[in-house]
Amino acid sequence: MVEAVAVQGPAGGSSAGRGSARRRRAALAVLVAASALLYGAYSLLRLRAFRTGSYDLVIFDQAIRSYSRFGLPVAIVKGVHNDFGPDFSILGDHFSPILALLAPLYWIHDGPATLLVAQAVLLALAIPPIWRYTERRLGARAAYCAAGAYALSWPIAEALAFDFHEVAFVPLLSALMVERHDAGRRLQAAAAAFALLLVKEDMGLLLAGFGLYLLARPTGRGLRSLRELRGLRNLRGLLPPGDRREGLAYAAAGLAATWACSRVAVAAFGGDNDYYWAYGALGPDLPHAAMHAVTHPWDVVRVLGDPPQKLLTMALLLLPLLFLPLASPLTLTAVPLLAERMLASRFSNWWEPHYHYNAFIVAVLVLAAADGAARLRGRARFARGRFSGRLPSAAPMAGILAVTVACVPFFAYRHLTDPALWRPNERARAASAAVARIPDGALVEAANGLGPALTSRTRVLLWDDRSHGAPWVIAQVERLEFPFGAPAEQRRRVEALKAEGYREVFRKDGYVVLHKDVPDPW
Repeated sequence: MVEAVAVQGPAGGSSAGRGSARRRRAALAVLVAASALLYGAYSLLRLRAFRTGSYDLVIFDQAIRSYSRFGLPVAIVKGVHNDFGPDFSILGDHFSPILALLAPLYWIHDGPATLLVAQAVLLALAIPPIWRYTERRLGARAAYCAAGAYALSWPIAEALAFDFHEVAFVPLLSALMVERHDAGRRLQAAAAAFALLLVKEDMGLLLAGFGLYLLARPTGRGLRSLRELRGLRNLRGLLPPGDRREGLAYAAAGLAATWACSRVAVAAFGGDNDYYWAYGALGPDLPHAAMHAVTHPWDVVRVLGDPPQKLLTMALLLLPLLFLPLASPLTLTAVPLLAERMLASRFSNWWEPHYHYNAFIVAVLVLAAADGAARLRGRARFARGRFSGRLPSAAPMAGILAVTVACVPFFAYRHLTDPALWRPNERARAASAAVARIPDGALVEAANGLGPALTSRTRVLLWDDRSHGAPWVIAQVERLEFPFGAPAEQRRRVEALKAEGYREVFRKDGYVVLHKDVPDPW
């Protein structure tokens, strides 16, 4: 099986070759900058239009601010709402120490906009390794198409539409792990893999999947040029068996890290190891679920399709990529992480096409599509006996880019056509006026959509169905706000607060500001 079929230029490099390389670097830099600008502008527009939320933007903002002051990443909004206490470190929720790298940015600008800009840049930086990997297999034109398809992909758009998350680091690091290993830079690949383990407690599953990929494919660098195929009668010598030790090392390290981070590290920081157990359809814990999966494999198949939304999400991951990842063993890298979500029977947001979860694997799937296209083309040329020196066609990746562009209006970027995102409307002006009533440094229970506008200068709690003793409350009684089930519940909650002694000091367009002279509980 051909691992790579890219044509290499002259070793010495003529002036024309150097000029072409400079143009490619410039074009790639423009693509990265344009993507970062798109991501950042979209995110900041959402922030300005009050379309972000305390869950999860304020959680990360409070945590990074705490890091920037050389403390643990405490998020009072998370700790109080989820009954972990006001001093709760988010390392007890998800083991994501890599977020500490963003703390110095808060010395420059303290606020959630910093996180959104940082996320935009990190997501855009996955483009160069995607380009390099694809260019080695299919040439520069295909590489630009693959990079563009990633940049406009719906998983990235949906991640941006759900504010900020640790997933910002994953496309870059996963693409680097795959691309650096493919380039023969094994230590650099291992460094990227190690960094992935610091992103979230389940990122070891991505390493385990990469280990499966290494076990399933030849480790030879492959053919650097189609010209090398001319006159060859026996290809077996060019395609040595896989490096079992390296694949086993990645798989073992990934599984061990997942266990250690989710069962030891999370508990060490005050978390509940069973908080995210979502596999009750298979068993009450991991040993029972694993045994049930082995003895009743059809139940596993049933869970994968229950509800059918899971099948839709998996189809949506492959359809824009023209199902080419199915032709590449690299897709095995994404399988454990995808299975973690699709085998769940709780947390329905895990298997939705919305939210940020699909962005964890999108870069790997784009790389697998490029690899799958190269493999299919290589097989076709072997079968026909035609071995030209030309680069393989960019048509498959161009098709992927075209389908990706066609999908844009059906996902989060469609909101860019909403005038209310670009120009403040009456609702946004009312929200701004409500936020302005809260004094600096105050403790405030804020409706989910208002927390991000307050977090830079106040201590934000989530306004929910319980009193937390804050002197200030900002409610929304006309539009649904998380975590309530209906606006009627929100109105009843406001009335209950008034019965507790809170007085109304502001009301406009559904926003209600309440105040009570009580001492700050924290």
